[in-house]
Amino acid sequence: MTFPDFAAGEELVQELVMGLLDKGTRRRDRFAIARIVDDRGAQLRFYADGIRCGFYGRALREDVPELMAILAEQLREPLFDADEFEKARAHLIARVRRSMESTGSQASAALSRRLFPPEHPNHTPAPETQLERLATVTLDEVRAFHERHVGANALNLAVAGDVDLPAMEAVLRAHLADWPAVDVPARFGKDGADLPPGRTVVPMPDRDNVDVRMGHGLAVRRQDADYIPLYLATYILGGNFSARLMTTIRDEMGLTYGIHAGLVGISTLYHGYWQVGVTLSRENVERGIEATLDQVRRFTDEGVTADELEEKKTTITGSFEVGLATTNGLATALLKSLERGFGPGYLDRFPREVAAVDLDTVHAAMQRHLDPRRFHLALAGTLPEADAAS
Repeated sequence: MTFPDFAAGEELVQELVMGLLDKGTRRRDRFAIARIVDDRGAQLRFYADGIRCGFYGRALREDVPELMAILAEQLREPLFDADEFEKARAHLIARVRRSMESTGSQASAALSRRLFPPEHPNHTPAPETQLERLATVTLDEVRAFHERHVGANALNLAVAGDVDLPAMEAVLRAHLADWPAVDVPARFGKDGADLPPGRTVVPMPDRDNVDVRMGHGLAVRRQDADYIPLYLATYILGGNFSARLMTTIRDEMGLTYGIHAGLVGISTLYHGYWQVGVTLSRENVERGIEATLDQVRRFTDEGVTADELEEKKTTITGSFEVGLATTNGLATALLKSLERGFGPGYLDRFPREVAAVDLDTVHAAMQRHLDPRRFHLALAGTLPEADAAS
């Protein structure tokens, strides 16, 4: 765990750190490392993910020891070259600017700012704020972040496939056993913002469609008993093409090509939120919002049916088990389970937990947590003047 200071924009510094780890070490330049990895048909990538950073790789069994040695070198001895830093910063700036052209990205980000304070991992700063932070970040900040935040603390490693366990353990001991942990304070917010419901509009000129996000915070964490019942309920509402919102707002009313609902940003360490998202034409914005809210109100007032629940339980458990059929899917699921503190056995327990949920449990969880009267709205696109001014 790296625990960046979100209120200070350190999640962007973390992104730069992860983007530079494969750009050379103090022993070898990026081209020497790329030759070793590419010549073996292997893969090795780094990523930033909120309060964590991580890596994923793929290699033949006989090449794993050499790949792990390179990985340890990249994690512990990155070069942080000045030219590569400028390239990484330019790449991140370009990504932020691309997000400014996406109505979906802007609506989702605007909703997050209504629901969470700046120190919360689910808060997405305005793109202008991100660009200002990126303009001032320095290579020294990147180096300091790596030194203070990247270490062996809470390191989880999931490996799937034809693994030589003794060889894997030996190479890990050789290269990472003496890697020190770092003492990083957990400075992130765990709860949502306590704001009254309202609406935010992000004006974007010359857009044919308007993206709408509506939702409210949930005082639920991933390990809580209400999580799986709520996950099932929201999947019934808007989890796939056969969900209620798709069959009504899209198929019957013809108001949208895309609508969904789900639980977002829920962790074992902090709260997330319930979100409904819909893409509407400019002329159908208010009609589409009201039709969507009407379906959501019916959902919370009337609940779900036994047939809907059984169908979605089968869909969710089936999809989960299919995802474990590949080494990539299995390793990813194992890592998530380890990070949540559930252990590898949760891969067997999860389908049983889903299957055990009954209708009364779902309805009780819905009554405790889901209330469309608490919805915040965020819209992004080209709206009529009256709406844009609101």
